[in-house]
Formats: sequence, structure tokens, C-alpha cells
Amino acid sequence: MNRERTSARTWFGLLVVLGPVLLVAMDASVLYLAMPRVIADLGPSADQALWILDSYSFVVGSLLIAFGNLGDRYGRLRLLVIGAAVFGAGSVGAALSPTPEALIGFRVLMGLGGATLLPSSLAVIGELFTDPRRRAQAIGVFAATFAAGFAVGPVVGGVLLSRFPWGSVFLINVPVVVAFLVLAPLVLREVRGGHPGRVDAASVVLSAGGLLLAVYAVKGVAAHGVSTAPVAAGVAGAALLVWFVRRQRTLEHPLVDLSLFRDRVFTIAIITSASTLVLWAASIYLTGLYLQSVLGLPVLTAALLALPGAAVLTLSSVGTPLLVRRIGERAALVLAHASMGAGLLLLLALTADGGVGPYIAATMVAGVGYGISFSLVADIAVSAVPKERAGAAGAMAETGNEIGHALGIALLGSLAAFVFRLLAPGAAGPLDAPEAFVTGLRVTVAAGGLLALGLAVLTLRRLPR
Repeated sequence: MNRERTSARTWFGLLVVLGPVLLVAMDASVLYLAMPRVIADLGPSADQALWILDSYSFVVGSLLIAFGNLGDRYGRLRLLVIGAAVFGAGSVGAALSPTPEALIGFRVLMGLGGATLLPSSLAVIGELFTDPRRRAQAIGVFAATFAAGFAVGPVVGGVLLSRFPWGSVFLINVPVVVAFLVLAPLVLREVRGGHPGRVDAASVVLSAGGLLLAVYAVKGVAAHGVSTAPVAAGVAGAALLVWFVRRQRTLEHPLVDLSLFRDRVFTIAIITSASTLVLWAASIYLTGLYLQSVLGLPVLTAALLALPGAAVLTLSSVGTPLLVRRIGERAALVLAHASMGAGLLLLLALTADGGVGPYIAATMVAGVGYGISFSLVADIAVSAVPKERAGAAGAMAETGNEIGHALGIALLGSLAAFVFRLLAPGAAGPLDAPEAFVTGLRVTVAAGGLLALGLAVLTLRRLPR
């Protein structure tokens, strides 16, 4: 009887943790369909529009490792509660933003809160479920929730935007945050990792500064061409990141345990984590514009067309632990990359006159790979380290996701913009030159599809059977 009560409490604890996880993932994608409304209302420049989209993911990605270590040292539940409160405050501010600058600022504040939630949530789940099989199932549910948040963000945004102003996509976070702040102290206990040293402030500055400068450089070159400022920023960012890596080798308690990357399975899993979100973010952003601006579909219709892919992605995440037990991690990672590549290449069938069928098929095929990636990478990361370092290891996996998300917009999104500007130099957007936009989209998904298939071959060749 006691075991039943404990089990029920454990699963309820998982449910409580999943609320903020869903929000953090949703808020990385919820703006895709809302951007036309935001642009019409606030009038941001092209650069500001990109920063509105991915400043959140960049801040989350650049600080996940630092906050994962903070949770390991000073208490994961404490960090979860603080992060949820900050996230909620940022959501209210974003919903009421009167200017593009204010919206970017509050998105950054939301990113600060989100960076505390993901690694600590994953570590708390690892602590709740000590049995490896149960833990794999719970992490599969965590990954499915995270993946579903990414996938249904545009759907939720579309439903809200059909009835309410664009600020509603942020206000929906508030009830979930309030429920978490009330329930978390009641059903979750504080977990610490034994205080393994102080967090190295210099490492936090080097990693965040290096990533910021690198992303700024990519955006600058894509938007304005090669010039002194973005090139200098890129060089400086690369130097800071090299310095960061070198510093980790000298610290007794580094932010990133580089020794984990000696394991080829772990290394390719982290590469999978980053590449998955590079491909997903760019494709969902560009296809969202395609459906609304080229085909002229209403925002709610465009959102509903994403549901089949979202359903496949979620089911794939939940079923990944069973799949891995049957075919192994190596085959599952190969299948993930191959599915993503095939799905992206199906988008080559899109035209300026129509393409709803190929779009749905592409999202469903790619959804298999996305779901496997989200679930498998998280389990590999948490299982690879002692439980006192679970927060930091989980942070590495989620950092790959979030940095990949930001770079997907910065790299592949900028590639599409470059092709569009090359073919239609005087056009203001897809409405003015739909053929040029579709050509840019095709070039981008072809590059992404080939990248995914290349990673499938690399995984097949480099990982042991």
C-alpha cells in the first residue's frame, strides 16, 4: 500500500515538473505564427524581428550549463521556483510590450527563467525515478512534453490569435506558472549534488559572450553582407569560445565536463541534439511564413496543418525507450537523422501555387526523427554521469537543443533570406515575390536535408554496433 502511495506521488511530481517544461518549449516556437501580427503592431526592423524570435532561445541556450551547475550545487527545487517566477514575470511583460525593444528585453527575461527550469527539471526527474527502466520511461515523457511544446506552440498560437491579440500567446503561461509555484514545494523535495565547488563566473561570461558574438556575426553577415563589424564579432566570439574550452580543462569543477565527450555515443548524441533543432527551427519558421504569406492560409488553418506532424513527434518521443531496447542506440540515432533528412527533402515539392500535402507528409516523416532525438539524447545525457552531476549533464543536452534552435534561425533562416534578397532585391517580403521566397525555402531545406543524411552516415560509421 505504501509503495502504491509513493508511486502515485512520484508520478504526480513528474506531472508538476512537466508544466514549466511544456511552457519553456512552447515559448521557443509560439511566436512563429504570431510574428505577422507583432510586425504589424510594433513595426520592428528586420534585425529586431529576428531577435524577437530567437533572443529567448539564445539566452536559454547560453545559460543552461551555468544554471544546471547552480542547481547541482545549491538546490534544484529552489532554482525551479525562482526560475518559474522570473519566467512568469517576463511573460506578463512580453504580453504588454509597447515597443520591439521592450519585447526583446522581456523575451530575454523569459530566457533567464527558462534556463533555470530545464536542467533542474531533468535532474529532479532523475532523482524521482531511481529504477533505470522507470527513469527511461519518465525521461521519455519529459522529452515528449518538451517536443510537444515545440510542436504545438504554433498550434496554440494559432488558436489564440484567431480570437485574441498577440499578447495572449504569453499570458497563457501565467496560470501554469502559478499552479507550479503552489504545488512544487508540496510534492517535490529539495535535491542537491553535494556542493561540488563554486560556479566559475569567468566561464559563464566566456560561454555566454562567445555565443552572443557568434550569433550576432551570423545574423549581421546574412542581413547586410560581409562587413567589418560582424566579421570582428565573429572572430571575437570564436576566441572567447576557444578560451572557454581551454579554461574548462584547468578547472577542478568545470561548467562543462569535457571528459564526457570521450564517449562517442554521448558526443554524437549532443551533435544530434544541436542539429535537430537547427533543422526543426528553420523549417517550421519558413514553412509557417510559406503557409500564411505565400498560400494565403488563415493563421488557424496553418496551425491545424501542423497537428499531424506534432502527433507523430510526440508518439515517437514516448516510444523511443522501447525502440532503443529493440534496435539499440546506434540504430535509433541513425533512424533519427535519416527521418529528419527525408522529411526535409520532401519539402522540395512545395510550390508558390500549392503544397499542403507535401508539407503534412514532410512534417510527419521528420517528426519520427525529431521525437527519437528529443527522447534519446536526454536519456543518454542523464545516464552518462553520477546523479550528483545530473543537472549539468541534462543541461548539456538541453543546451544543444536551445543553441540549435537559435542557430537554426540564424544560419538556415539567414540562408533563405540571402537567396530571397539575391533573387528579389527590391521585394519587402514573400507577398511581393513568392517565387523567390519558395526558391530560398527549397535551397534551405535541401541544405538541411543533406546535413541530416550526412549525420546519419557519420553515426553509422563512427558508433560501435
